[in-house]
Amino acid sequence: MEFIATFGSKLATWWANTPSTEIVWLIVGLTAQLMFSMRFIIQWIASERARRSIVPETFWYFSFLGGAMLFAYAIYRVDPVFIIGQGTGLLIYARNIHLIWSNKHEKSDHAAKPGPS
Repeated sequence: MEFIATFGSKLATWWANTPSTEIVWLIVGLTAQLMFSMRFIIQWIASERARRSIVPETFWYFSFLGGAMLFAYAIYRVDPVFIIGQGTGLLIYARNIHLIWSNKHEKSDHAAKPGPS
């Protein structure tokens, strides 16, 4: 019980002494990490349902959203390793989303064209 009281006291002191900007960025970082982690959960569920390893479209959207938020957090923290890592990932996620959209566009174009008579 003493551990909980000590932890609660330290947390209250930290909260009172931490500038609101730091708390906001901490929330951004934690939310970004949650978004980024959701892609693995979605991929796992989709693979379990299909009974084979697949990467659903939403995997790339969560990857891009979480990656963009983590990239902003890394810039705020001025962490060049984290910036390069997330920046590279963003290019990959954006390219995959572009390929998905391009493929959907091609399919809709083929469906709209009448076949030969």
